[in-house]
Amino acid sequence: MTRSTPATGATGSEVTTRPWAALMALCVGFFMILVDMTIVAVAQPRIQADLDTDVNGVVWVTSAYLLTYAVPLLITGRLGDKYGPKTMYQLGLIVFTLASVWCGLSSSIEELIAARGLQGIGAALITPQTMSLITRIFPPEKRGAAMGIWGTVAGVATLVGPLLGGILTDALGWEWIFFINLPVGIAGLVLAATLVPKVETKDHQFDWVGVVLSAIGLSALVFGIQEGESFDWAAWIWALIVGGLVFLAVFVWWQSRIRTEPLVPLSLFRDRNFSLATVGISSMGFAVSAMMIPLTFFLQLVGGMTPTRSAVVLVPMAILTGVLAPIVGRIVDRVHPRAIVSIALLLNAIAIGWLGVVVRPETPVWMIILPLCLMGIASAGIWAPLAATATRNLPWHQAGAGAGVYNTLRVIGSVLGSAMIGALLQSRLAAELPGIDAAAAQDSTGANQLPEFLREGFATAMGQSLYLPAAALLVGVVATFFFVRPAHQMPSRAPAVPADAATGSATHTVPVTGA
Repeated sequence: MTRSTPATGATGSEVTTRPWAALMALCVGFFMILVDMTIVAVAQPRIQADLDTDVNGVVWVTSAYLLTYAVPLLITGRLGDKYGPKTMYQLGLIVFTLASVWCGLSSSIEELIAARGLQGIGAALITPQTMSLITRIFPPEKRGAAMGIWGTVAGVATLVGPLLGGILTDALGWEWIFFINLPVGIAGLVLAATLVPKVETKDHQFDWVGVVLSAIGLSALVFGIQEGESFDWAAWIWALIVGGLVFLAVFVWWQSRIRTEPLVPLSLFRDRNFSLATVGISSMGFAVSAMMIPLTFFLQLVGGMTPTRSAVVLVPMAILTGVLAPIVGRIVDRVHPRAIVSIALLLNAIAIGWLGVVVRPETPVWMIILPLCLMGIASAGIWAPLAATATRNLPWHQAGAGAGVYNTLRVIGSVLGSAMIGALLQSRLAAELPGIDAAAAQDSTGANQLPEFLREGFATAMGQSLYLPAAALLVGVVATFFFVRPAHQMPSRAPAVPADAATGSATHTVPVTGA
């Protein structure tokens, strides 16, 4: 029988004989980005205290990163197509690593927010290159297994991030959650230089008008949503939100009218699975970003846990994701995608809603861990299957653009989740603890835990806030229910090809096109 090469270019030439080694090298940068997102979540209460800021200031540490991560993603995928994904990946590692050092040296909340913004640009350069290269070096029938490894890395990062963040914050200070990226970034650069192949490139023209429109629209929308409560939802806040939506609408119109290459090729959305997968991943990005802030604040300020102990509570969730992700990756190429993804998103929504019910001062820790375990099981059926379903049918020359659009919508979901949870938290705290500054009350006691008389109202506000990400996931459930079976799972309608007289083997091909 004929043996297919694991990695071929558009012309059929072999890209690399070591695709799995290249994947492992790429996972270093991907791992560092994910660890940095979860590692910061655990340290947020300590950052708030040390830099003398409020909940909204801490939320901006996350939002600034996500915002500068989301906007460039629309063009960094194209930069990878034009100049080579390996080159852009290495550049992203350099920017991200240097920005991490700046984060650790920051002495004010404003400086930290600026440094996190630069980190986001580095992450935007890295992310689409990982998915683009997976699409380029693995054939469609192997991408599910490759994405399974990708999903496992996500699970391990979810485990390592909170634990490492808690240990470093308790032992050395929150600054070290950023300094730790320096050796990882250097190792990633060395591995990328030696193991990641150079692939064919395609010249692109860049839609700078589209970049400006999307940047203004998204920035105005996020700022308006997140700062609305701080300014009592004044008329200018609503004007900012509406203006942001108008700019985003004009951006979409411009993409349909531009005569050169659009920033977002709307032709990508002709593939139903790609379109629906972007909705699913946006809802997941929203939920993860919106969930971590209230959960971390509850565990530390109501539960009285140290950053390390609060991280340990998240360990079972991460272990389950890491163990189950490769198993799901092995079956995702043979099972209808909605059978995995829709159920997993629904389980995740149930788990977060369950968490919102049980986060109370009197709740024992094991009752918090149970819904987190369900989230871990669900996550294994979301990240890798969604990515594999979204990218399976993309032609090689659109790999960078497709990965950029997919990841952009994921991060936009995260940005909106961070902004909306920030606004909702401020609103619920004002309702449950009227006229009380919880942060000032905490500082006056000199302890990590809030005074007892504040815990019930604070916990109630955190629990109510968790219903928002649970509701967002239901949107993804509905969207992914309409997935269609991938073309490679369809029985071939072509007539049987006679066995080759010389080899005695029968060969046929099944085209991988949009369903």
